Amino acid sequence: MTNKALGISSPIGLVAGGGAMPFAVADSLVARGISPVLFALRGACDPARVQRFRHHWISVGQLGRAMRLFRSENCRDLVFIGILVRPALSEIRLDWGTLRVLGRVLAAFRGGDDHLLSGIGGILEQDGFRMVGIKDVAPDLLMPEGCLTRITPDRNASADIALGREVLSALGPYDVGQAVIVIDGHVIGVEDIEGTDSLLARVARLRSEGRIRAATRRGVLVKAPKRGQDLRFDLPTVGVRTVEGASGAGLAGIAIAAGNAIVAEPQAMIEAADAAGVFVIGLSA
Repeated sequence: MTNKALGISSPIGLVAGGGAMPFAVADSLVARGISPVLFALRGACDPARVQRFRHHWISVGQLGRAMRLFRSENCRDLVFIGILVRPALSEIRLDWGTLRVLGRVLAAFRGGDDHLLSGIGGILEQDGFRMVGIKDVAPDLLMPEGCLTRITPDRNASADIALGREVLSALGPYDVGQAVIVIDGHVIGVEDIEGTDSLLARVARLRSEGRIRAATRRGVLVKAPKRGQDLRFDLPTVGVRTVEGASGAGLAGIAIAAGNAIVAEPQAMIEAADAAGVFVIGLSA
């Protein structure tokens, strides 16, 4: 089975960074009869978990080697998935394939993460590959609409969600981040280069220091893609760690853009949220 609308081919190449998502996507593909080949990024992808799948190791900057491996495995369609800390240009191991397009690589590095990934994706597409997204290859991993947990947002939480969505919409053109925390109508923090986990840890620290005086189980983490973002790249992701971070920060819940965010290990996430007394809701467009 493949996506007939796009003519998704098998095997599919997964350029795999850190975290659980590369393996969740690979399992989803296998379950639907599509063969994944993982191109594991050194220093990011889990070396133990990748052993379950056909794989090759590549380093950031090795475009020439990567493209040779993509072709050798007959992977026309490619997906970028997983966590990757953006390297400094001085840390990139350039090969001749990268040097050939160095100007475009440098241009890609001058923007945010979405700009970087779409820039590299554009280079690959010029060489005959096709970049596809989670929506195309593993739609079962996308956040559904509606509340997934026993606890639902109350009136205060709903107002915080609405404000959070407005803030993310306003910040979208500046490529700042994909998440914001709002407590009782006040914007407490916005995701920066450190990511959502660090944002939640920062709010937990501010609570412990008495800088946030609102009662616990107030406030919401709101996550959504940036406005105008290429949805094949860098979709917001939530999972058990997000729930644990939200609970530690004393929040009432998490609100995520339905259909435009990835859920890692959904059943475990829901169980963790119910146990912590935190709601998780998918927001309609």
